[in-house]
Amino acid sequence: MAGKQPAIVAELGRPETPEETAARKAENSRKRRANQTAFNLIVATIASLGIVLFLVVVVVRPNPEPAPGIDYVTIAAQSQPEASAELIVPVLPDTWSANAANFGARNEVPTWYVGFITPSVQFIAFNQGIGANPTWQATTLDNAAETGTVTIDGLTWTVYDQRDKSDTGNFAYSMATVVGESTILLHGTAPVSEFELLASSIASEVPAQ
Repeated sequence: MAGKQPAIVAELGRPETPEETAARKAENSRKRRANQTAFNLIVATIASLGIVLFLVVVVVRPNPEPAPGIDYVTIAAQSQPEASAELIVPVLPDTWSANAANFGARNEVPTWYVGFITPSVQFIAFNQGIGANPTWQATTLDNAAETGTVTIDGLTWTVYDQRDKSDTGNFAYSMATVVGESTILLHGTAPVSEFELLASSIASEVPAQ
């Protein structure tokens, strides 16, 4: 029986030579590798886009709206029956807000407290101690040392300026004055101009004391 004859390649019109067969197989292998590489690249690109989309949806979120300020005016009105002196309620521009307000005993002294966030996004604490003593004042001002005095709209304040020191926290600058039976203390991180604006607002409330 005669051996099987090599198949005739249509493009050549004759059987392939061994060299042509080897070249064809090598070319087919190259194309398969190229196709596989392209497929892998597409898969990797899709996977990368999926990760980016996940990060955008899960991680990158819009900034939340700032929390509304505390209504310290209403809290003062609600607390007034418990106080033996008129609680001072500074009237300030809308650019100011309060992040805390309460009335209660602090170091055994009835204290009306408001924490203000100023237009410069700094902090000033307002403390009105009724029948306060030196210990209450020293503790409330973190034992800051007096550095001078200033008069604002008829009220004379003792100043405690520690801005040239490090690690003063919320006591970089402080002010203290006495109105009737109330000792008023301010302390915080805001610029002096904002302390003075608050002090001016307090002074406008003094005649009602």
